[in-house]
Amino acid sequence: MSERIWTAALAVIGDEILSGRTQDRNIAQLATWLNAQGIRLAEVRVVPDRTDAIVEAVNILRSRNDYLFTTGGIGPTHDDITVDAIAAALNVEVVVHPQARAALEAHYATRGGLTDARLRMARVPQGADLIVNRMSGAPGIKVANIFILAGVPHIAAGMLDALTGTLEGGRPLVSHQIGCWTAESEVADVLRDAEKAHPGVAIGSYPFFREGRVGANFVIRATDPALVDACVAALTRALTDTGREVVEGGI
Repeated sequence: MSERIWTAALAVIGDEILSGRTQDRNIAQLATWLNAQGIRLAEVRVVPDRTDAIVEAVNILRSRNDYLFTTGGIGPTHDDITVDAIAAALNVEVVVHPQARAALEAHYATRGGLTDARLRMARVPQGADLIVNRMSGAPGIKVANIFILAGVPHIAAGMLDALTGTLEGGRPLVSHQIGCWTAESEVADVLRDAEKAHPGVAIGSYPFFREGRVGANFVIRATDPALVDACVAALTRALTDTGREVVEGGI
């Protein structure tokens, strides 16, 4: 019986990402965090600040993954439409969450008070729960299998920290890296044979050009540490047998 693989998707929301004005840093930190929870980041979609595009992405991604995360579009300005779009996707109303309002009132008590614009950050799809945000006043939101996070990376990281240990998942992936001064194409058969001989293992190959030479790093991943060790040993032997020197930890 094969092991259950838990998956998540990420919808990165924001015109500023698509324009190149802002570089996304949430994909890598979410993928790393999810792996520690035993969940694989299976796909990522970058979506403009347009309701129809967000609704379409949300409904597709949430239906084919165990979890959907979104980043961006939950601030106080008119173009922060993520909450409204996700409510539309779920066919529910948008309401002001009392706990979110209280948290914002406390946060802004000495910062000019809770304006109408700031109150927008207390709006949630009906039936939602809050994700604690210790970095600023506005909380994240959990509704159905959707987790709505801030776009600012360090605030999103804090929200993920608050979610640690609360999601059901499988065993986290274990990885090990080795490197070799060789063209990737020259060892393709060796890599394929090693992966085939160790069911449950995935080998990623990452070529590079450095110091005037071609090389590649190989990352061996599986949920079973013993299986990773066995594959690393077999791959190292196979590469060494071809006359290549293997660098532990990568180059």
